[in-house]
Amino acid sequence: MNMLTLKIPELLSEKLNVYAKEKGVSKSEIVREALLEYFSSEGAVKSGAFYDMAKDLAGTVNEAPDLSTNKKHLDDGYGQ
Repeated sequence: MNMLTLKIPELLSEKLNVYAKEKGVSKSEIVREALLEYFSSEGAVKSGAFYDMAKDLAGTVNEAPDLSTNKKHLDDGYGQ
């Protein structure tokens, strides 16, 4: 088995230590499982509607509610 050394932020290190103690496993085992999960789901096709996959982004833009009917924005050249 190969060895990997990496630098992680203090907060992540603390969380890893606490989790390892709670689960009774080594930090190395947690990182190995996390990497396996990451690489196994990387190529997975996500199912569901587009909104379901991007709902965390909905409502994050502060613009006019409907540029298509707002005459002021039409005069500004939007949609041209």
